[in-house]
Amino acid sequence: MSEETVFLYDEAEEKMENSIKHLERELVKIRAGKANPQMLDSVKVDYYGTMTPLSQVSNVNTPDPRSIVVQPWEKNMLGPIEKAIMSANLGFNPQNDGTIVRIVVPPLTEERRKDLVKKARAEAENCKVSIRNARREAIDAGKKLEKEGTPEDEVKRMESDIEELTKNYTQKVDKLVDAKEEDIMTI
Repeated sequence: MSEETVFLYDEAEEKMENSIKHLERELVKIRAGKANPQMLDSVKVDYYGTMTPLSQVSNVNTPDPRSIVVQPWEKNMLGPIEKAIMSANLGFNPQNDGTIVRIVVPPLTEERRKDLVKKARAEAENCKVSIRNARREAIDAGKKLEKEGTPEDEVKRMESDIEELTKNYTQKVDKLVDAKEEDIMTI
């Protein structure tokens, strides 16, 4: 393959890999009944007028599978942390005991589990769309190369390689979402 087609293939593969990494980050945020510090990754705290990620103003731990403990580095941050967790609308009810904020992760109901599975599948579909967009962009760029004089058989070979790559990444998405679904539905 020519340098241009190799570049297009590599670029498409990088975009697809980034889509998978994004999906993995999003799936971690979907709780499966077990406490996980990453559940609070989206929480931002008002730290002296600046919205700061919770992990940058406190230590977040899971002492057991049903609770998360947030220990701020400054005691005066307890109130803002508690307020930020409440306003993040994650379904948690934080308890401030004067030194730490404790969050008891409630067990999931069957209905809530089904909602989380739907959310995981929606994230997976977004990832697949992103992968297909990377495929389309690479194939369109390949057609432009063909018009500019790159041999047709070379462009066709690149297109078939891109199709195979797309199929592999789509299967990765399916495996990730199936594993997450099993995790969510396990009581």
